[in-house]
Amino acid sequence: RDVERSRGLGDVYKRQDFGCKYNIIRKLNAFKCKVIVVPYDTSYQEIVKYQPDGLFLSNGPGDPTDNKVAIEVVKNLKGKLPIFGICLGHQIISLASGATTYKLRFGHRGANHPVKNLETQKIEITPQNHSFAVEKQSLEKTDLSISHINLLDDTIEGLENKDQMIFSVQYHPEASSGPEDSEYLFCLLYTSDAADEGLGVDLG
Repeated sequence: RDVERSRGLGDVYKRQDFGCKYNIIRKLNAFKCKVIVVPYDTSYQEIVKYQPDGLFLSNGPGDPTDNKVAIEVVKNLKGKLPIFGICLGHQIISLASGATTYKLRFGHRGANHPVKNLETQKIEITPQNHSFAVEKQSLEKTDLSISHINLLDDTIEGLENKDQMIFSVQYHPEASSGPEDSEYLFCLLYTSDAADEGLGVDLG
């Protein structure tokens, strides 16, 4: 089982690897975060040995319900440290919170999807590449709030629980080709109520 460590300075964030893009690590490093990368099926018990101050769940392929171990990781770490998920990581956080996911009739592809940030009321142009989405009605039985919506089809694009330091987005704020409207999300992880070290789980 391979574990990778980035060369960033400062806080250490654990990244669970489901197929993570290297530009995600670069973005976290840019905010002075060190990143430890572990495989997608790393257990909760193994992760806590690193004593991370934050957990990042990467993008990745496939049906999110197949990631049983990662769902249990989030269930066990919710409220204990900041958790940020992108794409598949967003879906896993939703499942761990009691929501459900479904396969879109037509997946979201491309670099120009308009997404509305419900807190700022700003429109962000986002790159997307996914086949599954979170079922909006299923969120009623969870502790998650909708933070972003897709203006093309009203699907869920972001979720959060500020009290438990959890947030996630369905799109790709790290896209190296741009746009960079959502780059601020990496700063949110860094400035969450964490201490000095964190961990990332790469889901693909």
